Amino acid sequence: MPYTVETLGGGFFAAVSQEHRFGTDAFLLAKFASPRRKDRCADLCSGCGIIGLVLLRDYAPSSVEAVELLEPAHRLALISKELSGADNFFPKNADLREWRPEKPVDLIVCNPPYKAAGAGIVSSGDSAAVARHETECTVRDVCAAAKRGLRYGGRLCLCNRPERLADCISAMRENGIEPKRLQTVHKNAETPAWLILLEGRLARSSASFMKVEPPLLIDGAATSR
Repeated sequence: MPYTVETLGGGFFAAVSQEHRFGTDAFLLAKFASPRRKDRCADLCSGCGIIGLVLLRDYAPSSVEAVELLEPAHRLALISKELSGADNFFPKNADLREWRPEKPVDLIVCNPPYKAAGAGIVSSGDSAAVARHETECTVRDVCAAAKRGLRYGGRLCLCNRPERLADCISAMRENGIEPKRLQTVHKNAETPAWLILLEGRLARSSASFMKVEPPLLIDGAATSR
């Protein structure tokens, strides 16, 4: 499988291919999630493993399990683990609809397929279709996996398109995850949001209160998805 290596800094490297690469949204989600050093983390729909690598580089959590359905993307994450010498980075080739960690985790991040099933033109190529469209998992599948995987009080942080905000909130609440924090991302002050960042907490009971962060403005930002 042809691949190239992107230098991330801090001794971390990401192996990427034409089919499995990353965009600005991965870095924004990692910063939004900001795990603590003691946190055990999981990255669902992890692709080449970029978010987990950035979390380890910037925040040094206890561990990151990177769960990816597509085997070629999983192989890239394994290469990145070896290149980076990241002993606490654990790529796993698995379907998140069947995934459950050995022990509940403190934080789950997910950069899921953005386009709902049946919405828009399906991308050409199996890998692109799975990455961009809800052909193999939905936002509800992601939230159900988070319910299984999080400890009580643990956090789910995900990104998506603004038009999917209602779907994300609904899916969280259906799985006992209360939305707690929202931030919109814009290219500049004159443009509408192109991305949302949403955090929820898993709890038996949680007050219905969501903090809306100031808009994040990124001049010239772009995403590969």
